[in-house]
Amino acid sequence: MLVVDVAEDVQGHRAFLLAQSYMPAQDIHIVKNPNDDLNPWYLADSTLGEIQTPEYLFKTNELRKWPK
Repeated sequence: MLVVDVAEDVQGHRAFLLAQSYMPAQDIHIVKNPNDDLNPWYLADSTLGEIQTPEYLFKTNELRKWPK
């Protein structure tokens, strides 16, 4: 899983898009949000410590980013 985009509104609420790929990694796709059939964006404020994808359940403390 990869966070491919993050958006923030004027109130500071964030949403993000997830993408995933299998082997080979040349076929990447945006992950559906199982909590919203029409919208692939995940609302960061509503994850409540967990991120549910169609195939996996992640804890928010499992998120990682590249060091600056």
